[in-house]
Amino acid sequence: MATKRVWFWPVLLGTLALDQATKMWVFLNLRERVDQIDVIPHWLGIIHAQNPAAAFGFLDGFAGRYVVFAVFTVLAVGMLFEMYRRLPRTDTLTASALALVLGGVVGNAIDRVHKRTVTDFVRFYTDDPATKAWLREHVGMTEWPAFNVADSTLLVGVIALLLLTLFREEDDALADDGTGPGRGPDATA
Repeated sequence: MATKRVWFWPVLLGTLALDQATKMWVFLNLRERVDQIDVIPHWLGIIHAQNPAAAFGFLDGFAGRYVVFAVFTVLAVGMLFEMYRRLPRTDTLTASALALVLGGVVGNAIDRVHKRTVTDFVRFYTDDPATKAWLREHVGMTEWPAFNVADSTLLVGVIALLLLTLFREEDDALADDGTGPGRGPDATA
């Protein structure tokens, strides 16, 4: 049976390698805010953007943002490793989700330490005037802020952790009320 570390370390290191490799490729091959590679014309492109702030421009212009980022990163890394340490040896799914979150946190932290900005490159947008008008009215923006692999793995990892927690609580509740798997009138003690 696989143990948590068999999944945690490869997922973490793979996440970091993919994040840093894609950012480096974008940094070396696309001019910032000039070049775009159309993946799906008028909807999805690869660009080069340097983001000095957090998601959605949070803390942009705040002089102490690097201290906030550093404190958040240290706390997040410590908390994630503690959560990993407390996992049962066989909980490979939660270990993988933690590795995705940790890879995202560390991947963006590497950028901030190295150049005080984060390289973003995935751009969701539209050129259609009617769609832009609808988005502006109902969403408040006409395109999603650019993001990267670290942002994506962080989001996927957090969603996975939430789902794993939710289903684990449902399983625990079913077991507690006697209706869970292996319970009921036909179960043997």
